[in-house]
Amino acid sequence: MTKDTSSILDRVAGYYSEKVETFGATPQGADWRDEESQRKRFDQLLLVVKNDVVGSIAEIGCGYGALPVYMRQQNLNFDYLGCDISTSMLKAASHYCSSLKRVKFEQSTKPSQQVDYVIASGIFNIRFDYDDDVWLQYVWDAISSMAGCARKGIAFNCLTAHSDPERMRGNLWYPDPGYILNHCLKHFGRRVLLAHDYDLYEFTVRISLTR
Repeated sequence: MTKDTSSILDRVAGYYSEKVETFGATPQGADWRDEESQRKRFDQLLLVVKNDVVGSIAEIGCGYGALPVYMRQQNLNFDYLGCDISTSMLKAASHYCSSLKRVKFEQSTKPSQQVDYVIASGIFNIRFDYDDDVWLQYVWDAISSMAGCARKGIAFNCLTAHSDPERMRGNLWYPDPGYILNHCLKHFGRRVLLAHDYDLYEFTVRISLTR
């Protein structure tokens, strides 16, 4: 782990710990606007599993555990592993998902075991004041790490550079979708899909790792 990565992770953990300690196990506690937008993100990310209804999935930056609850509601009976670096988030997740079977959490930046799918929602949004080179390297390393832990596919989302300028915040990252797409095509082959057509100011990338 580089010095920059360690610094970023420390700040990210502090940021999200404060959110969940303030707002609890709610979308606002994970720095999302509301439950409706949160579910729209989940729907886009979960398209990576295609027709699978069972298997294994890990979520990087799992927050308070909203995704496994939603997956069960959608009859997606995957073994779920949630990874987060915030101890406060993990405490909230363990309580929020206490009734779910085959769901576990660990304090880490990547799953401790291979899984079918790895997804991440919002982990690249809060850039703080890091310059582009440092932040991009952090993002590329995280995506590569996700792919290294997945057998079938990965999915992640980013805010979009095509957001309304008056709504954009200085501490957030709004990459150009085409730039992210080209990077993924170069490193993971042609089985990459970028969705920018849903009703949020973001895009989702889904990458198939199977031939």
